Amino acid sequence: MDLKAFKGYSLQHFKRDLLSGIIVGIIAIPLGLGFAIASGTAPVTGIYTTIVAGLLIALLGGGRFQIGGPTGAFVPVLMGIISQFGYQNLLIAGFMAGILLMILAVCKVGSLIHFFPHSVITGFTAGIAVIIFTGQIVNFLGMHDIQQYQYFHLNMQAIAINLHLVNPYSIITALICLLTILVIPRFFPNAPAYLLGMLVSSTISAFFYNGRVETIGSIYGNIPSGFPEFQLPALTLDKIITLFPSAILIAVLAGLQSLLTSRVAADMTNFSHNNQKELIGQGVVNTVVPLFGGIPAAGEVARTVTNIRNGAHSPVAGMTHALVALSMLLLLAPYATHVAIASLAPVLMVVAWNISKRDQFIHVVKARTGDSWILLVTFVLTFSTNLTLGIGAGLFLSFCIYLYKKRQERRSSKTEEIRL
Repeated sequence: MDLKAFKGYSLQHFKRDLLSGIIVGIIAIPLGLGFAIASGTAPVTGIYTTIVAGLLIALLGGGRFQIGGPTGAFVPVLMGIISQFGYQNLLIAGFMAGILLMILAVCKVGSLIHFFPHSVITGFTAGIAVIIFTGQIVNFLGMHDIQQYQYFHLNMQAIAINLHLVNPYSIITALICLLTILVIPRFFPNAPAYLLGMLVSSTISAFFYNGRVETIGSIYGNIPSGFPEFQLPALTLDKIITLFPSAILIAVLAGLQSLLTSRVAADMTNFSHNNQKELIGQGVVNTVVPLFGGIPAAGEVARTVTNIRNGAHSPVAGMTHALVALSMLLLLAPYATHVAIASLAPVLMVVAWNISKRDQFIHVVKARTGDSWILLVTFVLTFSTNLTLGIGAGLFLSFCIYLYKKRQERRSSKTEEIRL
């Protein structure tokens, strides 16, 4: 926790923290549900993650504004791990990733974020946005029965082949949610548009064409209105060896996402941030979250920015956001089963659009430099294959271009020496 945030702390600061925490907590509920479903796990795991990660990162993180929880960046990774190894092994991989993050923090890897190529970051962020957006087309159209694949082109092919399964009632529900999300902020900027969109569209669906649209309850059953029991992961040497690559990927992604979010927060507020402490905090978070049935977590840009814009001053806002999520789980869980799956699709689509960094993407591509190629390679491979290959290829190409530029500089300097 950033204790400097409490120097000169006043009642006014406390009120601002409470208000911001309540707003972010309300926003976090539909996002937690949506990211969990998109990752291929039960909706309630997203709420567990929101609560535990939100509270711990506020207490242990490297800055005063960071909001931790389930993020869109993890969706393709978790989906792949669950499809290959199952949910229980995902918990083990997440636990291992937490330990790896703490090791990386001790090795002071956090300082390397300053040298990470901007074009690679923009490319893989845009690639993740494409994965999240296109992954919700099935829910938007109500095509829940078609098979989901790991690769982008196979999923697009499956949607094209099964267009006869489109449910018009799902489309209506999704469009109502989307219009609510887009229109509400124009008149009420501080209103929780995501939550209102989900509630309005689900309510209309339940009253006017009940049973025609799949809900959380019809697919996943009832959501428990309590916290799960603490359970240690069943670690074995075979599982550690098998899941180690997945744990590395989760750790790298969680660290990168959290440090990038921290950098955004620092740029917006001019408050310093401790990268090493942030990685330790994220390590503790990802070690503890699986013990309560949660999925991997990281710092999340949209909720952190919302926290800042609503006047947060200290980590109290982050703790409040976690407690709001907990209270909603305890009080409102039975009602969450009535939420239409089609209502969650526009929520994640809008999130994907907002994190796509489209302005930066277009600017770099138009420049037609080496960075343009790095961005495009990272982007295409991220959504068409996987994050590991996308980031790896982007870094490798970046290194090659760097070596080429250095070689050209040496040639130019030698030519200049000869002339002299």
